[in-house]
Formats: sequence, structure tokens, C-alpha cells
Amino acid sequence: MKRTLIPIALLGMMAQGAFAQTSVTVYGVADMGLVQEKGGPNGAVTKLTSGIGYGSRLGFKGVEDLGGGLSAKFVLEAGILMDTGASGQGGLLFGRQSFVGLSGGAGTVNLGRQYTPYYWTLLTLDPFLTGYAGTAANLMSNTGGRTNNTVLYSSPTFGGFSGDVAYSFGEVAGSIASSSAVGGVLNYVNGPLLVKLSYHHADNATATDASKNTLLGGTYDFGIAKVHVAYARNLGLGINSNDALVGVTVPFGPHRILASFINKDDKTAAHKDANQIAVGYVYNLSKRTELYTAYALINNKNGASYTVGNGTELGSGNRAFNFGMRNFF
Repeated sequence: MKRTLIPIALLGMMAQGAFAQTSVTVYGVADMGLVQEKGGPNGAVTKLTSGIGYGSRLGFKGVEDLGGGLSAKFVLEAGILMDTGASGQGGLLFGRQSFVGLSGGAGTVNLGRQYTPYYWTLLTLDPFLTGYAGTAANLMSNTGGRTNNTVLYSSPTFGGFSGDVAYSFGEVAGSIASSSAVGGVLNYVNGPLLVKLSYHHADNATATDASKNTLLGGTYDFGIAKVHVAYARNLGLGINSNDALVGVTVPFGPHRILASFINKDDKTAAHKDANQIAVGYVYNLSKRTELYTAYALINNKNGASYTVGNGTELGSGNRAFNFGMRNFF
């Protein structure tokens, strides 16, 4: 009996040593709330929705110190629809993110399913962080949020400047370009000032045209309030529009007030313009738990049919109200 326990104990000590340089974290977001949508073709709808502000998720991330300033990492993040228990992102197991990477003094390289630099830019410039009823993605392109088969390089910061470049393989036989995407962002940070310029180019599988999105914007933190501005140019098959956003975030104590106005100027012959006004409020019950509420209204013109969604859904009408609770773990 003792001879059996000794090897087991030695194996346990060896395992501890093998993992001593590796840090693995289990994390997540549980976000649920009430959504009421109006103005849709089928009338008003009231429902419980998961991920109104931040998509509900369960994730695993790890970092291993390889020595010499080099580290390896991985992220596996699953989307969860808490109202039904189903998986998000169309049922993918790790549909939110799934990648491995290496980080060092020359920057970081990640391989796998990841957010596009353009999406991160829009999220940063939007007071609603592309969530709640006021998400900028109701009117502004977020380039789909994520891309598969992606190589992403993030540079170190030099004099306040940094950048990301991403390429997504289309993996279409006989064509390198089909279904591929390339994009990037240039960042500048100087104290309370943040400026971002991002571009995303996506080639379609069979269509003759590609989508091209350019986004320029910034934020300035005055302390009592943060001002957000953004301008986007969108081109593609049947798409030709300019988008402009102005917004504000006002934090005080455990409270945070959000507001934004977005105007979409459709340059096609149909002139399907639209604008959105949105307000929101977040109350921190603790460092990990928040209550929130938001309202947004879209004014569609000339037959435009944009809808008010949230962090998970596209929505069904031109106006919506949210009230919910979120816990980070």
C-alpha cells in the first residue's frame, strides 16, 4: 500500500512543477434582462434575453512563461444563451473566441477565431460598447464582429502609437481571395485622448464586389465625462453610406450615464437614411454585479428598415427598452 502511494505522490509533485509556470483562468459573464421591442411588422414583443449588454459567456484562458520575455497563451470562449441554455454564435462550441498566441518584446501574434480590429475600434468608440439597445451596430457596420482562420499581429506601443493587423484565410479551393478578409487599426493614446483609425476589407465568396469599411474616431476623458466621436465610410455590393456618431459617458460614484446620436447617410439612389438616439444607465451593485437600463429609437427614412437590437440580438422594431442585471466572474 505504501509502495503504491509513494509513486502517486511523486507524480503529483511532478505535475505541480509542470504547471508552475502556467496560469489558467476560468472566467465569464452572466447577463440577463427584459427587452421590449416596438415598431416591428408583427407588433410589440416583450421577452427575456441573454447578453443584452455584454454577451453571456464562459471562457478559459491561459498564459505560460517561456522565458526570455516570451510567453504563450490561449483563449477558448463559449457564448451562452442563458434564457434557453443553448450555445450562442449559431451553436458553435467556442464561438466567441478560440485562438493560441505568442507574446514578446516585438508584439503578439494570435492564430484562430478572433474579433476583427474594426470591431474592437467600434466597441471602444461607442458609449454603449456595442451592447444594450443603444449599440452603434444598429446602424454602423461591425464587420461581423469575428473572423475565422485569422492571423492577428498586435504591435508594442511606441510614443503613444500602436497597431493591429489581421488576415483571415478564405480557404476556398482555387482562389486565395474568395471569402478572405484583411484589416487593421492604428491607435494613438496621449493621456485622456484616444484616437483610432481602422479599415476592414472582406472579399465575398461569389459576388463581384467586396465590402470596404473605414472608421475614424476618438474619445477624450474630461474626468467628469468622456466624449465619443466617430465617422465611418462604407462601400460594397449595394452599399454606399457615411455614418457619424457623437456620444458621452458620465460616471459618478457607482453610476454611469450613457447617451449617443448616430446618423446614417445613404448615398445610394434609394437614399435609405436613418438616425438613432439612445440613452442608458448602469448602476454598480459591486465590483462584479451591475444593474442597467437603456432605450433607443431609430428614425427610418425612405423605406429604410433598421432595427434596435442589443449585444446579442438584431431586434424586430425601430425602438426598444432594456432592463437587466449582469455579473462578471
